[in-house]
Amino acid sequence: MKKTLLTVAIASLLSLQACSEQTSPNNSSTASLQSAQQSSQTAAQAYNALADDYFKALLALEPIYATYVGVNDYNAEFGGSLTEAYLKQRHELNSQFLKRAKSINANELPADLQLSFDMFMYDRHMDLVAESYPEHFMPMNQFYSTVISMIQLGSGESAQPFNTVEDYNNWLGRLAGFINWIGLAQARMDEGIASKVVLPKVLVERIIPQLDAQLVKEAKQSLFYAPINIMPEDFSEQDKTQLTAEYSKLIQSQLIPALTDLRNYFKDSYLSYARASDGWWGLPNGKEWYQTLANSHTTTKMPVDEIHQIGLSEVKRILTEMDTVREQVGFEGDLSAFFASLSSDPEYFFSERQGLIDGYMALKDDINKELPKYFNVMPKADYVVKPVESFREKSAAGASYQSPAVDGSRPGVFYINTFNLKAQPKWGMTTLSLHEAAPGHHFQIAIKQELTGIPEFQRFQGYTAFEEGWALYAEYLGIEMGLFSDPYQYFGKLSDEMLRAMRLVVDTGLHAKGWSREQAIQYMKDNSPMAESDIIAEVERYMAIPGQALSYKIGQLTILRLRADAEAQLSDKFDLKGFHDQILTTGSLPMAVMEKKIARWIESELAK
Repeated sequence: MKKTLLTVAIASLLSLQACSEQTSPNNSSTASLQSAQQSSQTAAQAYNALADDYFKALLALEPIYATYVGVNDYNAEFGGSLTEAYLKQRHELNSQFLKRAKSINANELPADLQLSFDMFMYDRHMDLVAESYPEHFMPMNQFYSTVISMIQLGSGESAQPFNTVEDYNNWLGRLAGFINWIGLAQARMDEGIASKVVLPKVLVERIIPQLDAQLVKEAKQSLFYAPINIMPEDFSEQDKTQLTAEYSKLIQSQLIPALTDLRNYFKDSYLSYARASDGWWGLPNGKEWYQTLANSHTTTKMPVDEIHQIGLSEVKRILTEMDTVREQVGFEGDLSAFFASLSSDPEYFFSERQGLIDGYMALKDDINKELPKYFNVMPKADYVVKPVESFREKSAAGASYQSPAVDGSRPGVFYINTFNLKAQPKWGMTTLSLHEAAPGHHFQIAIKQELTGIPEFQRFQGYTAFEEGWALYAEYLGIEMGLFSDPYQYFGKLSDEMLRAMRLVVDTGLHAKGWSREQAIQYMKDNSPMAESDIIAEVERYMAIPGQALSYKIGQLTILRLRADAEAQLSDKFDLKGFHDQILTTGSLPMAVMEKKIARWIESELAK
């Protein structure tokens, strides 16, 4: 504020001088500089106001998202999500803020806000394009399920707070909204049936047992009863009694019947209309829709055919490196036999679930010792290692990461699926930890949440290509850290890299080239040592969320290219920690925006 007032005072003085003196070249230059500073301030103020207004409007429209980012004003609301009113409001939000953003001269913004502005414009354009396709006709699948998300929120270990009586009443309100959503979801899926926009049959078959697990006889047996089991001791006996009664009544009389109706709908109705095609090509305008999804997830304009070819090339390269490891460890037999040995020999696997979790905790300590050598900025939040919950372990991915609480009250979570220990080989642990935890997802997401001085939406927005690309880059960084001196652990790195390369082939194969689920599974069996259960879960994941799997490898290749460009241009001036600062300290960015940022950084370093 003092700086602003001082600037205004100086500007007023210069203006008075200009009125009393004859204009000279020097006075003209000063006036031009002064005008430019005022324009920059005006543009920055306009953009910051826009970004702030947008974020507030977004939170009001998406109350569960608000809870996840630590804004508790809407904790009692579920959100419209599938209603016509919501779809209209979402369109107006994007179109009106896009129009407002176009009125700002981005060239007058300071460099950091130019990046933010580019990101904002990209989002609005992509969101409006996405409206062209009827995604709301398929409101859930076996991988991303609102039912599972609500269970996690109600566990007391996620973003929804359960500290006060008001918190408990808020959750009752949100549950009521969820019950209403269940009915809306069925209505939207009926529209999907009429429009031939439906899930593949096998994915519907995966959803049914997930819902079966929720159909208990008594409220106390429900996972949605969890908040009652963790009720704070300082609640009065009256509050405890009343909340217990209200939760029991809502779960018993409304929630369980609604979930029963949803299960019966999938089993007795929707399943018979599910499509035989496994890829998006089987939907109306499916190939065009898939190209749009590929563009969105990779934040590029790469044609899917080009992505497919990159995948084939990467698979070939990685197979050659894998064979080199086979020779290095003296394995007698071909690569397929090596795969079979690594996938079946008991010495490569834990016999107890807890042993796997403990192994990752020990690995965390080893990795943490190396991190200060490579990073100036590290997250304040810690992370913990937990097994995937039993109710979703059969269909969940092998591992995942959940961000820490924005207020620091809860650490990040590195989830390990312990359902099938044969799908969790010891030789894959180093690369998986680097990817999901530190310095992969945990660093990128936690640091982003802890940023200050940037628009709020930028702290919480994410791009799969950036975030997954960074996580793969973190795996690569493990080589430089000396974490892959054991050839078997290096093979694990290659195995995970192979997964991401195969994804380019399989995802595009399924959705653009007419591949079947079985064809995709066989391709992954032929080119990796992955457990068959893991392969099946992966392929069915690609079927459910097309294009998302492309972002990993495309993002990694982009970050590696940007680093190589910086090293080549800066030579002795290149600072790896400084490069990592550039990648991590402005949040998640589309690849094109990140390219601009690194180019500017290189220019500034060369000028020093």
